[in-house]
Amino acid sequence: MRRYLRVLTPLLIMVMAVMLSGCSGQYLVLDPKGPIGESQRDLIYISAILCAVILVPVLIMTAVIVWRYRENNKKVAYKPKWEHSTKLETLVWGVPTVIIIILAAFTIKYTYDLEPSKAIASEHEPVTIEVTSLDWKWLFTYPDEGIATVNYLKFPEGVPIRFHLTSDQAMNSFWIPQLGGQIYTMSGMAMTLYLQADEAGEYYGSGANFTGEDFSKMTFKADAVSNEDYNAWVQQVKSSSPELTMDGYHKLAEKGTSDEQSFSSFPKGLFQQIVMQYMNGSDMPMHHGNSESAGSDKDMGDMDMDGMDKDMDMGSSEHANH
Repeated sequence: MRRYLRVLTPLLIMVMAVMLSGCSGQYLVLDPKGPIGESQRDLIYISAILCAVILVPVLIMTAVIVWRYRENNKKVAYKPKWEHSTKLETLVWGVPTVIIIILAAFTIKYTYDLEPSKAIASEHEPVTIEVTSLDWKWLFTYPDEGIATVNYLKFPEGVPIRFHLTSDQAMNSFWIPQLGGQIYTMSGMAMTLYLQADEAGEYYGSGANFTGEDFSKMTFKADAVSNEDYNAWVQQVKSSSPELTMDGYHKLAEKGTSDEQSFSSFPKGLFQQIVMQYMNGSDMPMHHGNSESAGSDKDMGDMDMDGMDKDMDMGSSEHANH
């Protein structure tokens, strides 16, 4: 038996090393490029170190005790009537209690600091982007610029991005790992999430909630560029891309994957309609493309966004996964 163990142990270690090598270059969460991601990384490190203060000594002591007090080791004193040590009890209960208190203090602080709808302090006004998850694609609408994209994001570096998020089909989760944690998108609800990229670059984005057959294709690129490049891109989309009509949206909302797309305009109040169609027992008129949708579009376009923002903030605090 021992001979087999000698052979299997190094073999097992080699297999584990090969399998773990597949994770190289995938530590996006630990390589943040914005203030939210950096705070979340710090909390991960702090939590891991505090847990290691308990876990590492316990694992080492377990191995030492098993080896030292093995059956055939006759050099250790045998004390079957030993039952209590005040010093040991104080150590065993005291250290974990202190660690838990410290961990709780850090968690409370970071939880309040990282509330998703909390605006990022900046001298720049935030750029607003509305996010709608569909089966199986992402629709991004820029209400201030009047443009829309599918499976592609672009925004200026060093400027806070205020995301408003919802879903027009199955619940999903919006995630750009290097900028911050995921947040759920849900039908009939609107969330708010602030993120910022401090460096220009191309960031990986995806849906982090399983939603069926083509869930794995719900990925997107998030490009952080200079203000000049961002403004030039907006003008280029406005001048060279087709419009997104309501009929076009219904087609886009059908189940299926999509390549990157851009649109020079989109129906006014589209995001609000997507959110509100599931309220008050609505029969989701938008998905049937009937004439009522055009009328409701105008009504929703005139909706008071201040009220919507309040609902977004309430929803985000309950369902965010920062």
